[in-house]
Amino acid sequence: MKTSDFYYDLPKELIAQTPVEPRDSSRLLLLNKKTGEIEHKHFRDIIDYLNPNDCLVLNDSRVLPARLFGIKEDTGAKVEFLLLNHKEGDVWEVLTGPGRRAKPGSRFTFGNGELKAEILDIVEDGNRLARFTYDGNFYEILDKIGQMPLPHYIKSELKDKERYQTVYSKEVGSAAAPTAGLHFTPELLERIQKKGVKLAFVTLHVGLGTFRPVTVEKITEHKMHSEHYFMPKASADIINETKKNGGRVICVGTTSCRTLESVAAKEGCIKESAGWTDIFIYPGFEFKAMDGLITNFHLPESTLIMLVAALAGYDHTMNAYRVAVQERYRFFSFGDAMFIY
Repeated sequence: MKTSDFYYDLPKELIAQTPVEPRDSSRLLLLNKKTGEIEHKHFRDIIDYLNPNDCLVLNDSRVLPARLFGIKEDTGAKVEFLLLNHKEGDVWEVLTGPGRRAKPGSRFTFGNGELKAEILDIVEDGNRLARFTYDGNFYEILDKIGQMPLPHYIKSELKDKERYQTVYSKEVGSAAAPTAGLHFTPELLERIQKKGVKLAFVTLHVGLGTFRPVTVEKITEHKMHSEHYFMPKASADIINETKKNGGRVICVGTTSCRTLESVAAKEGCIKESAGWTDIFIYPGFEFKAMDGLITNFHLPESTLIMLVAALAGYDHTMNAYRVAVQERYRFFSFGDAMFIY
């Protein structure tokens, strides 16, 4: 298949700029993967489509407030850092703008001097290695002075940082939110559990590569970015028990799906596992563990819409997107949701 096969026309005004309140009042498009039948509901209605003995797999990764604005110590010139990967100790791989100001040996200050950085080296893609110095706890300082690394298509300011976190986020390390989970409230999760649906938490730290466009026309030539995942034993046990009892394993988000299918491919079964994955799921992929998917509406020609098409079928997927545009659904990170079952 070609990348252009996954193009659809999206009016700019349908790109959601702010989250809706409350979280579970967003709209929900239901897509039957066998028949292609579509229904329109609200996210809180998801409970009516979950059965006792089903299990939801949720990514508990928490987004770092990884965008830092500061100044170059010798010139006072403004600079922006985006933390990408924690390397070791106080050394991080960062994206800097403008890059020409961040040569090896350059020093920068953030906040009111609460955080300082020195550039150590330039690595592939033009990213930098920076060593940070500070007094106290690095993550607490980051919480105080850092901003959320919102996707480029969101132009509005985010008033509450927590709205770009899921209510169950716990493990700090993502450069972007696992956005399918943004629709859940603590109350909705409690009601879902009371119905007999189990929750299994996994961790996959979302990298900025998730926004990287597919630049090749033949999709099999696309190289996926690598992301770190962890499947705890308790979650593996819940997933295996669900399968044994005839329940459905439903992933909340493409990141949970990629974690689950990576473990199944690597281990040959679902069990406690950790590592790096660059799994690329597109039509023709055989799912070994996932039965259903709760997800948002993704960018045209992205690896994420290809993953959806692998589960729901190409024709059903592209038709659902056409319908979503016609029905004025809200798209992307702060947008509405789809349940493929």
